[in-house]
Amino acid sequence: MNVGIVGGGINGLCCAWLLQQQGHAVRLYERDRLMAATSSRSSKLLHGGLRYLENLELRLVREALRERDAWLRRAPELTSPLRLVMPIYRDSRRQRWLVRAGLFLYEHLAGQSALPPSQWCAPREMLASDPQLRAEGLLGGYAFFDGQMDDRRLGLWVARQAQEAGAILGEACEVRCVDRSGRIRLADGTSRQHDRLINVCGPWAEQLLHQSGIASPYHLDLVRGSHLVVDRACPQAYLLEVPSEPRIAFVLPWQGKTLVGTTEVRQSIDDPVACADSERNYLLAVLRHYFPGQDRTAEVVETFAGVRPLLRSATDPTRATREYAIHRDSALISVFGGKWTTACALARRVAATLD
Repeated sequence: MNVGIVGGGINGLCCAWLLQQQGHAVRLYERDRLMAATSSRSSKLLHGGLRYLENLELRLVREALRERDAWLRRAPELTSPLRLVMPIYRDSRRQRWLVRAGLFLYEHLAGQSALPPSQWCAPREMLASDPQLRAEGLLGGYAFFDGQMDDRRLGLWVARQAQEAGAILGEACEVRCVDRSGRIRLADGTSRQHDRLINVCGPWAEQLLHQSGIASPYHLDLVRGSHLVVDRACPQAYLLEVPSEPRIAFVLPWQGKTLVGTTEVRQSIDDPVACADSERNYLLAVLRHYFPGQDRTAEVVETFAGVRPLLRSATDPTRATREYAIHRDSALISVFGGKWTTACALARRVAATLD
């Protein structure tokens, strides 16, 4: 089957890799460069989404945990297990029993994982590992494992696998419109016909349908997630409650520095995708709350932001579902949403809709 794919992020690349392996003739169209947008601006985690359990997204968490382990096996040179700690304080919103119950369920959903089980850490142990952690009111914390990766390098590795299998991956190939028959029109005025056409443009999936005159069966909330890279070593990875909010933030070791993220700010498709000053200050406030003894003048050496395409499901982006949806309309298949970790699972579900 002749399959066209619109979108060169991680979901499009995993679709190209799998479908080419299955014997289809795949051609992918990316308007910019492969892995140049949202897929290379993540928190660099391969994870099930511990916090998604609070929204009861059990199917998604189960799928993501098993895909996390699959990525660690699939590309060990580009991924690694990461030990995270979630501190618990006297004033924490999530009490010790609740975090333990969540981790028990998290590990149960993971199945036969090779990663070590979670464990309770006493305050003395935590402060010995990281003396800069705020000690006041610290009751201890839970350590657990997820995965870490370089999102852009791993995505380009997937691209190489797809090309070696025979897929054609086109950069600077902007698709202006699509139709239900599988035909596309490119920015240079040419058109091509495909037996099946997959619209997997991430944040732009709904817009592509709109500019093609096709009603979208789903609507997306575009939510910006910003990150900081701070010029200081990070001895320990953390999952932290944002002070006075139910949100969670990450503080992670990254290339000898500290990665802090992320935010959740709604924006339109035409807004610039960049970390705002308010987001920078928000993330620095989280860092300084938990590490008050550190130098307050530590330099922010980099900021980056990506746009998450979330299915519109809640007023508060924190409560919005992280599930994805796949819709087929004749020869046109559109993908709405999708997480980095679950890209291969999403590709398998797309492949199942082709016949």
